[in-house]
Amino acid sequence: MYYDKFAIIGGDFRNLALAEHLRADGKTAAVYGFEKQKPPLSPIPLAQLLNETEVIIGATPCCASPGILNAPFHDGRLEVEAVLPMLRSGQILFAGRIPKEVAAPAHACGVKVFDILEREEMAVLNAIPTAEGAIQLAFERMKITLHGANALILGYGRIGKILAKMLQGIGAKVYVSARKLSDAALLRSYGHEFVPYDAMENNLGQMDVIFNTVPQIILDRSNLRFVNKQCVLIDMASRPFGIDFDASKDEKLEVVWAPSLPGKVAPVTAARYMRETIYNILKEEEGEQ
Repeated sequence: MYYDKFAIIGGDFRNLALAEHLRADGKTAAVYGFEKQKPPLSPIPLAQLLNETEVIIGATPCCASPGILNAPFHDGRLEVEAVLPMLRSGQILFAGRIPKEVAAPAHACGVKVFDILEREEMAVLNAIPTAEGAIQLAFERMKITLHGANALILGYGRIGKILAKMLQGIGAKVYVSARKLSDAALLRSYGHEFVPYDAMENNLGQMDVIFNTVPQIILDRSNLRFVNKQCVLIDMASRPFGIDFDASKDEKLEVVWAPSLPGKVAPVTAARYMRETIYNILKEEEGEQ
């Protein structure tokens, strides 16, 4: 692979670990946006850094809010409108959950844009530390063991499947609520209980912990009133989330919003998955040239 110069712009501990992985491979990997780190990292001026690099790696998720790049350790704000004019044709940009207001103008500049979370290998592997992190949060907040507890998972995508397997291994009684009736037979074959969305109210009162993986409101005022007051709710979804936070507060329920868990609980492992995915894409790019 002939790509040797990488610039990592913003992000969390995953991106710092990714820089170390790249350097261990003999690559040049400069970072920007980590001045708040201890000790602080002295950055090269951003314009110079971007001009000298071939591959740019942003954060996952790419933006912290509309128009603002995700750079929690940066001493200031990285505005999309300020950074985009520094890009040049022929560069490659990687990040996660890249919004159109970043992807479209970058494409217009001749930059190839890849959302790593849209790659199947990254999405599957990223689900592992996400599920582990959610279980860690449950351990910290529950007043009973997960072994023997009733655990409900909302959604049966990549994260839901891995989380269900892990919880079952701990000894929890796993319930899964999903839209697809075709999932029912698969769930039962794994020893899980299938809970249709429209019958969820009948099960909420017996749950000790609820994990949401769906970025769409599933638990709202109409059904949160059935949730056991001692139940811990953990929402791992991106906006608009799956749990109505205001309604949960009114019901005096404990809800934990848990975004970007891989960057918090296993940044080194998550960074290895990112490197693997980025290398796969770059090799494919080389094959097309």
